[in-house]
Amino acid sequence: MTNHWIDYQHSDVFMAIGGNTAENHPISMKWIEKAREEKGAKLITVDPRFNRTAAVSDLYVPLRPGTNTAYLGGLAHYILENNLYHREYVEHYTNATYLIEEGFEFDDVAGVFSGIEDDPARNAKKYDRTTWQYQRDEDGNVKKDPFMQDPNCVMNLMREHFRNYSIENVSQITGCPVDTLEESYRMFSTTGKPERAGNILYAMGITQFTHGAQNVRAIGLVQLLLGNMGRAGGGVNAQRGQSNVQGATDMAILYHIIPGYMGTPQQAAHPTLGDYIEKETPETGWWSNKPRYLISLLKAFYGENATADNQFAYQWLPKLDGKDASHIAMYKNMSKGEVEGMICWADNPAVSGPTAGAKREYSAKMKWLVSVDLFENETASFWKREAGANPEEIDTEVFILPAAASYEREGNKANSGRWIQWQWKAQEPPGNCKSDLWIVNELFKKLQKIYEEEGGAVPEQITKMAWDYDGNDGQVDIVKVCKDINGYNVNNGSLVNNFLDLQLDGSTACGNWLYSGYYNDLDNPPTKRRTPEKEGIGSHLDWSFAWPLNRRIVYNRASADPSGKPWNPDVPQVWWDEDEGKWKTNDVPDFNVNIPPQQSAEIPFIMLPEGQGRLFSAFVNDGPFPAHYEPADSPVPNLLYPEATYNPISQRFYEDHVVETEEEKERYPYVLTTYRVVEHYQSGIMTRNMPWLIEMMPEFFVEIDEELADKLGIANGDRVAIESKRLYNNGEQDSIEAKACVTKRLQPLMINGQKKHIVGLPFHWGYMGKSTGAVANDLTPSVGDPNTTIPEFKASLCNIRRVG
Repeated sequence: MTNHWIDYQHSDVFMAIGGNTAENHPISMKWIEKAREEKGAKLITVDPRFNRTAAVSDLYVPLRPGTNTAYLGGLAHYILENNLYHREYVEHYTNATYLIEEGFEFDDVAGVFSGIEDDPARNAKKYDRTTWQYQRDEDGNVKKDPFMQDPNCVMNLMREHFRNYSIENVSQITGCPVDTLEESYRMFSTTGKPERAGNILYAMGITQFTHGAQNVRAIGLVQLLLGNMGRAGGGVNAQRGQSNVQGATDMAILYHIIPGYMGTPQQAAHPTLGDYIEKETPETGWWSNKPRYLISLLKAFYGENATADNQFAYQWLPKLDGKDASHIAMYKNMSKGEVEGMICWADNPAVSGPTAGAKREYSAKMKWLVSVDLFENETASFWKREAGANPEEIDTEVFILPAAASYEREGNKANSGRWIQWQWKAQEPPGNCKSDLWIVNELFKKLQKIYEEEGGAVPEQITKMAWDYDGNDGQVDIVKVCKDINGYNVNNGSLVNNFLDLQLDGSTACGNWLYSGYYNDLDNPPTKRRTPEKEGIGSHLDWSFAWPLNRRIVYNRASADPSGKPWNPDVPQVWWDEDEGKWKTNDVPDFNVNIPPQQSAEIPFIMLPEGQGRLFSAFVNDGPFPAHYEPADSPVPNLLYPEATYNPISQRFYEDHVVETEEEKERYPYVLTTYRVVEHYQSGIMTRNMPWLIEMMPEFFVEIDEELADKLGIANGDRVAIESKRLYNNGEQDSIEAKACVTKRLQPLMINGQKKHIVGLPFHWGYMGKSTGAVANDLTPSVGDPNTTIPEFKASLCNIRRVG
């Protein structure tokens, strides 16, 4: 999230796309309502369902699940065709003027960019990105056309790319009426004026697709065109689904990164520290400091065992071996007996994973499973999955470790706006329940002892690790952990002030460079500070700590013009005071304040090597511009690119897994999407054990529109069966059952002249707990985005029929 909740008060227009802000993110809604009440801000909701956010919006934009890129591409086309983009911002702060290699092209029949080639290892396609690069002169400098007339400059390539994304074509793809589309485009495009700001907020309804990363790229592209990045009231704002998801990703809970968003080393490409630094460190941009952060991380991991003579213990840092370690791939490997065991920590993939029924079946191929959770969940009880499952035939040994709930432990949480806030413990956990920190501390100490006594494949990874987190009372000392994360000077243990102090020579240790500074004062750590701002723009710099460097809005140099004058003087973030000859700020500046405005204006996006926002990005696996691809399960062909499959770069994990033939489309004629309800949470294992929440939302249901219900003879409250291709095996069709909820919230949409119906399922139910129901994700496909492998939960095909 580039901005933060409180900053929403400065927005002039909000677009909530792929999320249900009013229900799932109530704090954000508080600040949206403040902007609407005090400055007349407008709220646009773009969603397949008329949800509770749509109910209070100024404009509701319905669209078919899986067509966000088409909608956003249409918005980009509208902005460009009507010259509504913020020209001065685009010329100075983006790569619009950059020239791309002359061999670059896009085939608008096949829907692919230049460089497409087979990738047999992934059963998909991949790109050779040679033609996607910038043109450079003999000195290596990027060639530019400041007048944006050259056909190979990014601006003109972008105009050409989106030329077919007319309102009429987008309407045929999405099902949204032409007049509604045009009004939404007009309304949001008004934020291209320098004094206005537009805010796009999204959630899993943008990311959970085989083109999810391109959906986010499309949002970023629109915000760059309108000059909304780095601005108060603007930004690309991912609204997190639980209170510390941001912290989890910051700390590298995902397989492809290590703490601080550095890429996980790969054994083939980065066998040595020198290889990693050489190949992964750009010459320009803030990431040129990556070696400082990596070496300080290794010192935090391995302490005195990490020295310059042994590559700072880099050889012990686990590395990817070329095998896909994503969620879908891991379970596929499990199905082949290649995964002996799993520690499943606060996760319930037997309900929340795609094609979840298969995951429950695959779990029986493991030797052991550890589940750390508040209650016994479906993953721990996979062996109870169906009446036909015989526990006596399942050899997997399951261990359940009871954990403490959120308010039964203390520690930091990073919210959606990157604010790292301390949460104090409200009460002791019941019985033998322990905090996650206590569990991981005890588990590691026992594992370390076993490796010391018995050895292993690479025992030094564990035995040489610096691990001293016990307090004087024998319990884990959380302050020691905080000091490790913040960073310290190795020679005397003093805390570093922030990541600017981190060194290359191993004299500093830091568990996460982004968090450096959050706990730099033992007496008054920033993460525990609670002093509200009395005047200013709502940055609240003395309330908690926001990474990086306590900055509340990233890329804030872009909030002022090249001369240092704020685009919107009513909400100044940073500005150049001509009289005093220096910068003044209402936020922590995202640039060097010791250089004059024109110089800092050349690199407003400091994390990128070119220092400027990427309208065109050669660093995305599936294309430098967003392109509309249908979901893997789609009821219609691609109306823009007639020969296109679903995202060609998306890995095909399983054969005969998605709907492809016309016969299959007739068998599964309805579009299925999944979502949450406010009364339940995630896979439901916590809320389905709370009687008062069960009373409010007692059972699993399926939403269908009134016209479809009438067609199928389904009344409100009837039992219905929902079928998908994932439940079709050896000529037999299985299904899940739910109670029908016939509603006006869903309406059929006209897609290229054909009426298509949408079916909606909440994904919170399973067979454990006090309220049980079918698992919605038994229906969803195991296909994912080619950049992130996030599964395509939000769009697939199904059939529905009345059973009682």
